[in-house]
Parts: sequence; C-alpha cells; structure tokens
Amino acid sequence: MATTDLGGFLRSRRQRLTPAAAGITPGTTHRRVPGLRREELAGVSVGYYTRLEQGTSGNASAAVIDALATALRLDPAEHDHLRVLATPTRPTRPHPGTSTPRPSVRHLLTTLATTPAVVIDHRADVLAWNPLGHALLAGHLHPDAPDHPTRPNLARMLFLDADHRALYRDWHAKAHVTVAALHQAAARHPNDPRLHHLIDNLTADSHEFAHLWARRPIRTCSHHLRELDHPVIGRLTLANETLTLPDDDQRIGLFHAHPGTPDADALTRMARTLDRASTR
Repeated sequence: MATTDLGGFLRSRRQRLTPAAAGITPGTTHRRVPGLRREELAGVSVGYYTRLEQGTSGNASAAVIDALATALRLDPAEHDHLRVLATPTRPTRPHPGTSTPRPSVRHLLTTLATTPAVVIDHRADVLAWNPLGHALLAGHLHPDAPDHPTRPNLARMLFLDADHRALYRDWHAKAHVTVAALHQAAARHPNDPRLHHLIDNLTADSHEFAHLWARRPIRTCSHHLRELDHPVIGRLTLANETLTLPDDDQRIGLFHAHPGTPDADALTRMARTLDRASTR
C-alpha cells in the first residue's frame, strides 16, 4: 500500500536539504547520499531523530515538531503536514463508500449559471457539478456521471484520461498540486481503504504519478490561475478558487474570470450554448 508515513516524509525532506542551504561548509570527502546526514540536523537529537525516521518512535512533542520543521527548512504547509503525521491518534472513523452533497449545496450549484462549479471529496471523487462545470472539465463524460456508483475522479482523470489531461496547458503544475493534495488527504485519513486503493492504482498505472508521489510534494493551494485549452471555447485563463465545507469533508471548486475579459466572454458563450441546448 502506498502510504504517507512520518519516517518517509522526514527522510524526503532531509535528502532535499543541501549542506549549503543548512549553512554547512562542504567537506573534501565525497557525500554518498543526497542531502544532509542525520547528525547534521542542528537542534535535534540524532538518536531521537533516527528513531522517528526509522519508525521505531511513532510520535513527537510539539516542541520537537517545531525543531524538526526549523532544521529541515519546512514551509508552513509542510510544517502542518508534519504535525498531522506525528499525531499518534489520527482519525479512525470509517469512511462511507460514497457521499453526497447536501441539497442546499446542490441548489447552490444551480444558482451559479455563469460560473463552472464542481463538488469533490478528499479523494477527488466528483460528487456533483453544475452544467457549466461539467462542460468545462469533462464534457466528454455523461452529465450524470457523478451520480453513478463509479464516479469520475479528478486525480485519476488528470493522469489517465487523455481528454481531461489535454485541458490543462499547465498540466505539470496541476499534477504537482493534485499529488500534494492526495498526500495530505492520506495523512489525515489513514484508514480510508478507497483512498489508498486509488493511490495504489495510480502508482501502478501512471509512472508520472508514481514519480511525483515518491517526491512527497506538500502544498496548500486553495486558489490558482489555470491556463486551459478547451476543445470547444479554446484557450482561456481562469481563476480557480476552492471552498471547503468542513462539516461534510467536501470542497467546491469554482472557476471564474474578470468581467469584460475574453475569458469571461468565452464562459458566457458556453453558458448560452448550454442554455439553448437545454430548451430544445
């Protein structure tokens, strides 16, 4: 099973840190491994750190976590991820096989006539989308696909669906963010078999995913500019905002453009085309 474990994350960040970045003067001997040696991490007991990295000590105090974050030069998102991994009692409640948006959330989608919107869970399963969200992200799929037992999954589509993959001109940036989100989800939901099944399948079916997953990217990204190449409305750049529904473990992804821009005009044209098609 592909896992997001404390030891593996620590090792990946230690190997990423160069002696120069850590303020260590390079020696004359050849370094056999990338990054820092364990004994070169300032402010951390070598023996204790070794036990954490080898998995023989499963938790660490808040003070130790902060010291590790400083020694490893972690950014805020990585620091938070380290706290989650080091928590000895992470969530253990079973996850349902499927989840559905609340009726009020579905109603919200219908009010966003000119804004593509999609609802996903922590696995990146598509739970619902409005007509414009479907047309923008996956017009080649049936509009009712989120209501089927096997729902579309945005992570799987990004790596394994040629039509969806071609949508992103900035595919590598989108892939990096997607893998980072799955790493964070796996840390917060260690007992979700469907999530780990997804990760294992993507690791087996996509060498690009496997390569990115092994690098353990961590990044919190609730907003981004997406450069898209849509098969119907052509090239456009949209702001992508993600709103979290904490009570439901769901997120709403919104795509929008500044009024009066060619990108906004393209979305308006798509919305009018959908409206005409629905009234026929």
